[in-house]
Amino acid sequence: MTAPDAVRIGIVSISDRASSGVYEDKGLPALKEWLERALRNPITFESRLIPDEQAGISTALIELVDAGCSLVLTTGGTGPALRDVTPEATLAVAHKQMPGFGEQMRQISLAFVPTAILSRQVAVIRERSLIINLPGQPKAIAETLEGLRNADGTQAVPGIFAAVPYCIDLIGGPYLETDDAVCKAFRPKSAVRPI
Repeated sequence: MTAPDAVRIGIVSISDRASSGVYEDKGLPALKEWLERALRNPITFESRLIPDEQAGISTALIELVDAGCSLVLTTGGTGPALRDVTPEATLAVAHKQMPGFGEQMRQISLAFVPTAILSRQVAVIRERSLIINLPGQPKAIAETLEGLRNADGTQAVPGIFAAVPYCIDLIGGPYLETDDAVCKAFRPKSAVRPI
């Protein structure tokens, strides 16, 4: 049995107030905690806490991709407010857009709040990295990554992370192994690595 591939993941919390110390950032701990539960791979995290400035966000994303992060997750700055520029900063560094991720995140969030239609999360590929904008609240981060479950624990609506490992396979990244109790990755049978 081979050990899981090591993976480098960028996590970025985008908030004017948290980055200036007005309040404690909850985005980075939420991302790290969920990823450590969901993945069996050894993870090296590259973390950034930055303000809502488009140029600075784009720069951070490029730096994380250049540092070898095969996955970069952002939280915050995806609403319609004037200072919310995360999607624009993300699209500015994209080589390919992956619209299905944003569509599914809004679908999941609509099960909870009608204002989910105001969210503008996007996902893109830059070189061999997948970059995904997530919601700003820790509860919403977990819901969109993990999906919705029925009362008996069966999956009602798949979370977006079920598609992440295969997407990273397709762009030449490490083989991500998930804990099925948290999030079962979907791959075609031909793409599943034998145990």
